[in-house]
Amino acid sequence: MKIALAADHAGYKLKQTIMERLQSDGHEVIDLGTDSSQSVDYPHFAIQVSRAVSSRRADRGLLFCGTGLGMCITANKVAGIRAVSPCDVSQAEMSRRHNDANILCLGQRTLEQESVFDILDVWMSTPFEGGRHERRLNIIAELEENWQSLE
Repeated sequence: MKIALAADHAGYKLKQTIMERLQSDGHEVIDLGTDSSQSVDYPHFAIQVSRAVSSRRADRGLLFCGTGLGMCITANKVAGIRAVSPCDVSQAEMSRRHNDANILCLGQRTLEQESVFDILDVWMSTPFEGGRHERRLNIIAELEENWQSLE
């Protein structure tokens, strides 16, 4: 699987750790920055990963910051992105199974490393169920396209 990933300064170390793990698991990784723990603005990095996923240059995306929340908010501004910031394995599983989440946002400051690996493993391996969930994703896609005309 081709994975685009990026972090701000607060998620840099976690990004590096996860990138090594993904590569050792045989995934192709597109590293979109940042390259140090020097302070940067997270929206720039979230947008790059979101564009890579929405354009299908990457199959999925991973974003890392202090909490995962700022990256998640930003990523969800891009049409076609369903970014999540789960706090446990159950939420990670359901985000894939029912929502076909395509970007995972994790917080370096808020999650223990073992939890991060568990969440990542479940999120990466859980398939989308489709069916009634596909219908719901189509409603969301319609909202993205026509939000100004919907009441």
